[in-house]
Amino acid sequence: MNDNRLIVSLPDKGLADALGVDTSQVDLIEWDMTGPPPLDSIDIVVPPYMGARECLTNLEGLHVRLVQGLTAGYDGVAEALPANMVFANAASVHETSTSEMTLALILASQRGIPDFVRAAEKGHWARAWHESLADRTVLLVGYGGVGKAIETRLLAFEVTVVRVARTQRSDDTGIIHAIGELPLLLAQADIVVVVVPLTDETTHLVDDAFLSTMRDGTLLVNVSRGSVADTNALLAHAQTGRLRLALDVTDPEPLPEGHPLFALDNVLISPHVGGATSAALPRIARLLRNQIARLLNDEEPLNVVLRT
Repeated sequence: MNDNRLIVSLPDKGLADALGVDTSQVDLIEWDMTGPPPLDSIDIVVPPYMGARECLTNLEGLHVRLVQGLTAGYDGVAEALPANMVFANAASVHETSTSEMTLALILASQRGIPDFVRAAEKGHWARAWHESLADRTVLLVGYGGVGKAIETRLLAFEVTVVRVARTQRSDDTGIIHAIGELPLLLAQADIVVVVVPLTDETTHLVDDAFLSTMRDGTLLVNVSRGSVADTNALLAHAQTGRLRLALDVTDPEPLPEGHPLFALDNVLISPHVGGATSAALPRIARLLRNQIARLLNDEEPLNVVLRT
């Protein structure tokens, strides 16, 4: 084991309290990264949960062994991160909460919960029949950690899950289709869940052609990044009433006050809170404890997605 102490910077006291590490081996300092670093060398830097990309340039000139992000997505990080940095994402932290939100959006949309809430606000008893989740075909566009977590929960609702990833492969439960097969698969789905990372290839993946291929009445759920979908195309297809939308992410974000998407009864919008639950902090702390232990033992950190 390396006898050197680790210095770990955390963006706030709450995370420091949750971490609960052995301070005989680790020095914790608080740095929200809005200003210059407090030291010349920090072993692990944890940026803030919100606005991390904007403050990564403040790492310039700092000796860092690991930058540990707090989100699964890392779009834009490569452009902001100074040279000679190792960046890890927060895989294993948000899968459960994001999959919960996905199921909540699907169930609320399928069972007409927003309609009931609107009616109740007016004092109306609005009994109605709505679509089930059972017996539907759900197309999962993206099959990483969050996609797998969504699938696990969906199967308990007696659905058929069709999975899509960048390239075709198989696992113990069958085929995972290539993204090039989307035109055929979209036409067969009752619910389409988009959970791909934001890259050059996936920016505006959900465009007019994508939406036009979906059958009338299909529900589109986006829990990835807002820019994966073309907002103008979403609005055009939702305004006709042909498609239903459930969006935890939008482009732009936040969606401006008074945006026409807000006014549509067939659109359910949550303000990018898929991972914002009580499960987040203890899971972040668990990941950080694992990373600290690995660096103390001179082992490679987990979840490394970028080396600049």
